[in-house]
Amino acid sequence: MKTIRIGSGAGYAGDRLEPALELIEKGGIGYIAFECLAERTIAIAQMAKLRDPLKGYNDLLSYRMEQVIPLAWKHKVKVITNMGAANPRAAVEVCCEIARQKGIQGIRIAAVEGDDILAKLDRYQDAQVWETEKPLRELDGQVVSANVYLGAAGIVEALRQGADIVITGRVADPSIFMAPLIHEFGWKMDDWAMLGKGTSVGHLLECAGQVTGGYYAEPGKKDVPDYHLLGFPIAEVSEDGSFFVTKPAGSGGLVTPHTCTEQLLYELHDPTNYLTPDVVADFSGITFTQVGKDVVHVKGAAGREQPRTLKVSIGYKDCFIGDGEISYGGPGCLDRAKLAGEVAVKRLELRGIPMDELKVDFIGMNSLFWNTRRRYRTPEEVRLRVSARTRDRLSAARIGEEVEALYTNGPAGGCGAAKTVREIISVASILVDRDDIEAAVSLKEVK
Repeated sequence: MKTIRIGSGAGYAGDRLEPALELIEKGGIGYIAFECLAERTIAIAQMAKLRDPLKGYNDLLSYRMEQVIPLAWKHKVKVITNMGAANPRAAVEVCCEIARQKGIQGIRIAAVEGDDILAKLDRYQDAQVWETEKPLRELDGQVVSANVYLGAAGIVEALRQGADIVITGRVADPSIFMAPLIHEFGWKMDDWAMLGKGTSVGHLLECAGQVTGGYYAEPGKKDVPDYHLLGFPIAEVSEDGSFFVTKPAGSGGLVTPHTCTEQLLYELHDPTNYLTPDVVADFSGITFTQVGKDVVHVKGAAGREQPRTLKVSIGYKDCFIGDGEISYGGPGCLDRAKLAGEVAVKRLELRGIPMDELKVDFIGMNSLFWNTRRRYRTPEEVRLRVSARTRDRLSAARIGEEVEALYTNGPAGGCGAAKTVREIISVASILVDRDDIEAAVSLKEVK
C-alpha cells in the first residue's frame, strides 16, 4: 500500500526553524507544511500590505526560505505554507529571488489566492457577526481585512500543475497537510470518509511541536526528555487514511497516545462535528495505539458532507491598550504596590482620561486570574501593572505615563518602570456561501 510521509515545519507565525530543517534533512519526508497564520495575524499582515504593497507576508518568510528552499530542493521535499498571509504573490516573488540567489533553476513556486474578499464585503453587510450577534454593518471599528477559510482544493491544483512550493493566504490549518494526500492518493474531493481521515492527519500536525511534547510538560507528572531539542512531528499516511505519528530519531520530545490526545482535543468543540471547508470530520472514533518508541498508530476518523458555508475572519481596528509596569521588592512590597496602583487610578480619574476598561494587576499574584476575593501570600517582590482600553492612542499613552511618574511621585522603592501602547486589531466572524468563493492558482518557474 502506498504511503506518504509529511512533516510539520511550524505551528505558528514565529515558530523555531531548526526542527523543520531537521525534518527535511533526516525525516525521510516527501512534504513539509508550515502553518503560520492565526486569525489576527492575517489582519496585521493586511495592515502591513496597506503601508507597502510589496509586504503583507509572514515576517520570517525570507529567514526561513533562505534555508528551507535549498535543503528541500536537495532532498526532493515539496513545501506548503500559508506564510503568504495577506500577499501570497509577493511571497512567491521573494522565494523566486531566493532560489535565483542560491543558483536553483527549474523550481516551480505557486500562489493560491481567492481568500481575500475585503473588496466584496459590501454584499455581506446583513450577515450576522458571531461575536456580537448583530449585522456586520453595525460592527464598531474600521475593517482592515476579510479572509475566507479556503480548503485544500487550491493547493491540490497547484500540486497538479507541478508546484514544488505552494504559498497560500488564509487556508484552514488541516487543509495544508491534507492537500498532498488528496494529490498523491487521488482521493476525490467528495469522498467524505477519506477527507475526514485526512483532516485528522492535518489536525494532529498543524501545531507542530504540540503533538511531540510541546505545550504538554508538567515536571514530575508529564516529563518530556530533551525538551530543548524538541523534534517536530511526521505523519506516515497510508492510502486507506490510517497513519502513524512519529518524529525524527534522536530528537527531543515524545510521541504517545497522551500527547496525541491532547492535540486532538485542541480547539475542538465537538469531536463528532468538526467543521472545515473540506469536510465535516468526526473524530469520536479515533484510537491511538503505541506501536514503538515515539510511534503512535492512528485510525478511526470519519467524515460527512462539507458545510454549505465558509467562515470569514474580519480584522478591524478595535481600540488601543495602554499599560505601565513598575516593580517593588522587600518587606511591605505588596502594600506599596497596592498604594501605587491606587495612586495611578486616582490620577487617571483626576485627569479625566477616557477609558472603556481599566485593570490593575500584581504580576505573579493575580494577573492571570481576575478575582479580587483571592488572598495573597506574602511576596518578596511584586510587579504592578496598570492597563486600560481606550479609543485613541493619546489616551492610551497617558496610562503608562502615570505609572512611570510613580518613580518620584509614588511609594518607596519603585524600579524598572516600563510603558507601552498597542493598537488592537480584533476579529469578527461571519459565514458566506461557498459558491461565492473560488481559489485561484498562479505558478512561476525559476529559470
